Amino acid sequence: MKIYFTWALRIIAATIMLQTLFFKFTAAPESVYVFSKIGIEPVGRIGTGVLELIASFLLLNSRTSWLGAILSAGLMFGAIGVHVFIIGIDVLDDKGKLFSLAIITLICSLFLIYEEKEKALFFIKTKVLNF
Repeated sequence: MKIYFTWALRIIAATIMLQTLFFKFTAAPESVYVFSKIGIEPVGRIGTGVLELIASFLLLNSRTSWLGAILSAGLMFGAIGVHVFIIGIDVLDDKGKLFSLAIITLICSLFLIYEEKEKALFFIKTKVLNF
């Protein structure tokens, strides 16, 4: 049962991020507006899209899903911070949809980090700290 739950979390987070890539990579007005408001258009929009693409692929690979969860959680903390402190919850009358998607992705990512903490700790001990 646990494996189905973690796969569901991985698929939900990856799907949300992959779905938003179309808007980022085609310079949809909503994406351009958001990244213009924070002063990093177009580099920030495209760079964030690339990072979300990488995070999605990492999430969908069983061996690297913990790394994808860490990357996606970092991205979503940033997105939520931008919503709360700069652009607001309701962006261009979307009724908080972008904000909600970021919250859902963050929750999925945090659960995955918790569930796969042993893999992350092993990686840190063996590859980063050389124990």
